[in-house]
Amino acid sequence: MYDDLDAFAAVVEHSSLNRASRQLNLSQPALSRKISKLEERLGVALFNRFGKRLELTEVGRLTYTYALEQRQQRSKFLEALSIFKEGEPQLVTLGASLTTLQTTLPPLVKAYTEQYPAAELKLITGKTHEMVTAVSEGKCDVAIIASQVQEPGLRCIPLFEDQLRLVVSEHHPLTLTQRLTMEHLSRLPMILFSKGTWYRRTTDDLFQRCGVDPDVRMEIDSFEAIVRLLPTIKAAALLPNSYLRPELLNGGGLVSLHIKELEQTQRTTCLIYQGSGGLSTAARCLVQVTEDVFLNARD
Repeated sequence: MYDDLDAFAAVVEHSSLNRASRQLNLSQPALSRKISKLEERLGVALFNRFGKRLELTEVGRLTYTYALEQRQQRSKFLEALSIFKEGEPQLVTLGASLTTLQTTLPPLVKAYTEQYPAAELKLITGKTHEMVTAVSEGKCDVAIIASQVQEPGLRCIPLFEDQLRLVVSEHHPLTLTQRLTMEHLSRLPMILFSKGTWYRRTTDDLFQRCGVDPDVRMEIDSFEAIVRLLPTIKAAALLPNSYLRPELLNGGGLVSLHIKELEQTQRTTCLIYQGSGGLSTAARCLVQVTEDVFLNARD
């Protein structure tokens, strides 16, 4: 019946038995028999026939809608079936700590879905220790966290080093300063990341060690919101180098400035997963893509 429904849909879409028969590579009499067979099976007339002109009946329009739905469902089924046959990824759960969510995931998800368009990717987020627990307990297949860990049963693969950079508008007065130090941040209007995150704890510790008391204008948990606000309120921010994509700095109106003391904020972003060898095909593919995106790009 599916073949007959496809033939019927082709006739509707081409508005002609002749054109539909060419598209289906069938003779016109064979196509006519398929339509007649479908009408006989359904017990209704699908077309009103006016010589060579065909006009859908009301039940014909209903049948055409059903034929389209069946075509879509069959396509999804065959795509899912090919996943099992070819060993392509199925569902994989990826965890990301809040501090890596905005910097690491966009290029990774883009690369993974381009390579495996049929894959289903589920994302869970949380703090670093929550992601470690999720992977250990099997609630998450793999996770990306912003620190190195040594946990029994887990593999931890370093992906890249990251550190904070001072970011300002291209018209900010600090862009004219030849050698910046932490002292330049005292009483400087700044947008800081929200309290409770690694970035905020790191910046607060650094400010305390260096005796810096910035003028905190806003506290926001979105890098995107921070970079949009920097030119507007003429403030500065400390952002991870991994987030500073070329489009933000080249033509985006922002400048990344180096301060020697910010090298103290360096830490390693890592991929973690269970090392017992029980990874699914989907998880193994995601691990491979992650290594390709970050390790091979670095090499």
